[in-house]
Amino acid sequence: MNWYLFILGSSVGKKILMAVTGLCLIGFLAVHLLGNVMAFAGSEAFNGYAAKLHSLQPYLSVFNLGLAMLGLVHVVVGTILFFENLKARPTRYNLYKNPGGRTIGSNTMPYTGALILIFVILHLLKFTFVDKSVTPIYQQMAATFANPGWVFLYVVAMIIVAVHISHGFWSMFQTFGMNHPRYLPLIMKLGLVVTLVFGIGFGILPIYLLIIV
Repeated sequence: MNWYLFILGSSVGKKILMAVTGLCLIGFLAVHLLGNVMAFAGSEAFNGYAAKLHSLQPYLSVFNLGLAMLGLVHVVVGTILFFENLKARPTRYNLYKNPGGRTIGSNTMPYTGALILIFVILHLLKFTFVDKSVTPIYQQMAATFANPGWVFLYVVAMIIVAVHISHGFWSMFQTFGMNHPRYLPLIMKLGLVVTLVFGIGFGILPIYLLIIV
């Protein structure tokens, strides 16, 4: 019971919950990105990959439910922390302190988080909660990204995701107590690599489908 009160009743506990759920979500993004790579192999490869995932029901449903719970906890706790911090410091947002100086990522964490939530809902409505029995998912993606407007929207969304991760990744290590000056430069460099991999990795697929397909 004490750990439950610590997690939900203290700022430190909530930050730990944010770090743990954030780490899990980053892990999902990594797996999702690996899956997206199959699209570069063509429609047959990607549709086959999608069919394989679908064949894993009901395990996939359990995974998706767990992922949704992680996302919900991350959003709710992040929102609580934001308003708690806003109440304590009404003039500016300063939940995450970066010893290397404030960045775009640290300054905009709650706002990029809100935009990402809106994008995730749009993405689910566009590609997940749709009938794939008639038109396979690869063909649906190709049709969507034949529209430059959708490509622009997705690329901007991926930039926002990258900005969010750029600070969230570093902040996660800080929460876990791994912010020693000896390791901080390495963590910052690793965070930059992760940010670029996700930003470019996810952002290049819509561009590829627009130009190549």
